[in-house]
Amino acid sequence: MIKRFSLLLVLSLFILENAFSQDDFFTKAKKLYESKKYEESKFLFQRDIVFNPKKANSYLFLAKIFKIEENLKEEEKNLNTTLLLDPKNEEAIFLLMNIEIERSNFTKVNELKQKFEKVCLNLCLKMSLIDEKLKNFDTKNES
Repeated sequence: MIKRFSLLLVLSLFILENAFSQDDFFTKAKKLYESKKYEESKFLFQRDIVFNPKKANSYLFLAKIFKIEENLKEEEKNLNTTLLLDPKNEEAIFLLMNIEIERSNFTKVNELKQKFEKVCLNLCLKMSLIDEKLKNFDTKNES
């Protein structure tokens, strides 16, 4: 009976330790990202997604890393996944708007802009950056 209890205790401790280490991937990855150690942080964000596939912020940070690496395809894929999991993620919407401006896809920009205006809490002031980019684009086209 004591051996069985000990085995259960060891197994429970292992499961708890493993669960806490999985939650820690995001925290460690974010610290590495903030230290500009992008390759290492990318690995940990990807690992976090393996254990927490519905964690939108890991996809968002991966998108930011792919932006730094100038990998547009992966950046956009991760932004879209972020929005699939968290449709009100204003940072992801903002970053996608920038991509669509670069593509001159103004229909999509306006669609994202309307969505952004409905959900923005922290980045509302950045809307003026989008408006300025759109204004500058219109000015270039007129000349």
